[in-house]
Amino acid sequence: QEMGAEEVEAFLTHLAVAGMVSASTQNQALSALLFLYKEVLLIDLPWLDNVVRAKQSQRLPSVLTRTEVRSVLTRMSGIYGLMANLLYGTGMRLMECVRLRVKDVDFERREILIRDGKGAKDRVTMLPESLTGLLQTYLQQRRALFDDDTRLCKVSVYLPDALARKYPNAATDWVWQYIFPSGSFSVDPRSGAERRHHIDEKLLQRAMKKAVQASGIAKLATPHTLRHSFATHLLDSGYDIRTVQELLGHADVST
Repeated sequence: QEMGAEEVEAFLTHLAVAGMVSASTQNQALSALLFLYKEVLLIDLPWLDNVVRAKQSQRLPSVLTRTEVRSVLTRMSGIYGLMANLLYGTGMRLMECVRLRVKDVDFERREILIRDGKGAKDRVTMLPESLTGLLQTYLQQRRALFDDDTRLCKVSVYLPDALARKYPNAATDWVWQYIFPSGSFSVDPRSGAERRHHIDEKLLQRAMKKAVQASGIAKLATPHTLRHSFATHLLDSGYDIRTVQELLGHADVST
């Protein structure tokens, strides 16, 4: 109760200099002090609201050149290669790709509808012509797995509660199936049903890490880097920034 602005600022400075903690940790400590005084000690200290919060650093995303992208993608095959190509060719986020369902792909219009993206927003992105044939061939194999699961009576797929109630038979319908399913069955803790979930995103992350290392690229590149590279290469090719913003699903053009 005897501390003032000087002591609080000294404490936060100690965290930054001696503790070398991040800006977010410093701000968390300040928020804890605000809560302590206002909610626990019930002391109103106007000066505490004026203590300057630490400014978080702005880091530029890592971007691969076109040559580096080709080098990485040529070292990825099978389902991981297809997923990585989709990330680069569409600008999807990792989890948006992992959660794709059969009905979300429109081959005639060469579009992919991304449902419930970041911020719970839907958007449409393009499906590159170069990937159309690969994805169609893969979906034929995926359909065979669906048919096998149907014979085992384990074809039911997870649907959000509202959809499951509105369309009670949709869970066993082909169009609602995940495009990239898990290689094994698991018990859904929400319903107790044994079913295939979507593929684990960590598997793609590991596959890309190996491809980046094999390429000898001295950059920190993850599946999300393919999204940044997609946007950068479109802008380099003369695409309008507003168009790229819509494809990425960004609310603010500055991001």
